[in-house]
Amino acid sequence: MRVLTIPGDSGPSFSKLSLSLASTKKEVKEVQKLRYKVFIEAMGLTALANSEGLDKDEFDDYCDHLIVRDTKTLKVVGTYRILGPNAARQLGKYYSESEFDLSRLENIRGGLAEAGRACIHPDYRSGAVIMMLWAGLAAYMRRERCSHLIGCASISLADGGHNAAAIYRAFGEDEMSPLEYRVKPHLPFPIENMDEGHEARIPPLLKGYLRAGAWICGEPAWDPDFHSADLFVMLPIGNLDNRYAKHYGTEDIAK
Repeated sequence: MRVLTIPGDSGPSFSKLSLSLASTKKEVKEVQKLRYKVFIEAMGLTALANSEGLDKDEFDDYCDHLIVRDTKTLKVVGTYRILGPNAARQLGKYYSESEFDLSRLENIRGGLAEAGRACIHPDYRSGAVIMMLWAGLAAYMRRERCSHLIGCASISLADGGHNAAAIYRAFGEDEMSPLEYRVKPHLPFPIENMDEGHEARIPPLLKGYLRAGAWICGEPAWDPDFHSADLFVMLPIGNLDNRYAKHYGTEDIAK
């Protein structure tokens, strides 16, 4: 494990946290256990339950896994997985391609890093952990010389889908990508069936993407397995605020 400890003068929220990339199968399993608790147990997705208590798929073996760990308890409290362009080439696909047609992005495919499975333990959602994960993403993209970060931002359908529709309808031209980067969902979420007039409540992760300068690249896809509407987001490295890496000292992550 290559640990990057946050300096003590970063404040009490950061003094007991460390950032690293998983380097062993044991660490990856720790990540999968946290994801299982957050994505499957807490959301009540009984169809995805398993006796191992692990959230895993074919992408995990090809991805790099960012880990935020509580240095006092050694517990993994946050994670993000990243599929770099070389690994995607070996695998033959990005995770997003299970939900979206990415053919319009073929000309920049060699510079795409895909982030997904963002997950934070319920006891550590004050903001410090997600900031560290963003720092890791920024440093990773520079190390791999990636031009764009892509991923799926999920919106729960627990309310019947009205919030997902309200969020998408609220987007203006500033949030939408240039036309050449628009993608199409394989299974579109039926926005037209949702009533209008509902307040848009943007989930924290999607809000973070937008604040960092990400674009929404088209209509949402419907993910029945995770009972969510997923938006394809793209973040040009030029838009990513480098204060994350500079402030938290993660420029040398995983060298």
